[in-house]
Amino acid sequence: MSKTRVVILGATGYTALELIRLLLRHPKVEIVGVTSREDKRLVSQVHPSLSGLLDIPLEYLSADEIVSRCDCVFSCLPHTASAKAIPELLACGVKAIDFSADYRLDSPEKFQFWYSEPHPDPDRLGNVVYGLPELFRQKIIETNLAANPGCYPTSAILPLAPLVKSNLIEPFDIIIDSKSGVSGRGRSAKLDSLYCECNESISAYSVGVHRHTPEIEQIISNVAGKQTTVIFTPHLTPMNRGILTTTYSTPKIQGLTKQNIIELLRIFYANEPFIKIVDHYPATKDVAGTNYVHITAAVVGNRIITISVIDNMIKGASGAAVQNFNLMFNYPETTALI
Repeated sequence: MSKTRVVILGATGYTALELIRLLLRHPKVEIVGVTSREDKRLVSQVHPSLSGLLDIPLEYLSADEIVSRCDCVFSCLPHTASAKAIPELLACGVKAIDFSADYRLDSPEKFQFWYSEPHPDPDRLGNVVYGLPELFRQKIIETNLAANPGCYPTSAILPLAPLVKSNLIEPFDIIIDSKSGVSGRGRSAKLDSLYCECNESISAYSVGVHRHTPEIEQIISNVAGKQTTVIFTPHLTPMNRGILTTTYSTPKIQGLTKQNIIELLRIFYANEPFIKIVDHYPATKDVAGTNYVHITAAVVGNRIITISVIDNMIKGASGAAVQNFNLMFNYPETTALI
């Protein structure tokens, strides 16, 4: 049986490592290339845990070389770099799953405001499928380019989507409080990611100005069918991986109970293989190393509270990408993920 040939663009980071691990156990995938502009070592030298599993060199590949080798690219390139590389590949029939924020937002003006750079492929914005299968599965099946969601947005959108879709909560003043492990800051050296800086400490950052804010608002508004606004505060937590997100929203109906909200969530996600609605308060260790999302809810005073946990590098990045890949190439959605 033939396999789908894939190339990973920008294969030196944490999410690329997790992606490779998942794809190596995918029975229908052959990794035919891993790229880097600067590093020319074996990928197993950059990621020693791959030793003996994938001992191929990192290369700089031209668009023509990529097209000649593969059927699909996973782009783990930085913002704007993906949008410079992907259009030529799409034109030649290669499908793409983009890990960056380049295709998540729906207008070049919004992108430039939040990322302080003009978009390299502006005409495509607003027409790219947002790669969250639980909400946009059929569109993902039909697309040749999926914008992989951000990790924070995944953890916030999934618990809120049933509430806004059911018109159960007010669309304004939704508060989102998220705590992420240090791997969410990437593999490159940053002062506030050093062990002595972040160990035994927790800190908020980018309060009110985090780049995932417009992504969350855009998708929640899309699901709700009306404009919504959120207040999003992320925190850096001294753990390797995981995100715990708590949301606070105002119900439109009085007298709702925890069980009312839990039942709504269970019905909404009844057929979703990776969404688990739980009665207890979940912890990040519950989903570490998996593509699962655990969600619960509570009602306190005049607020509906949801709590969700994901692994930021799996369901928040590489696992979601493989889920999208499976849909785009007509493989069982859970392949390599359970």
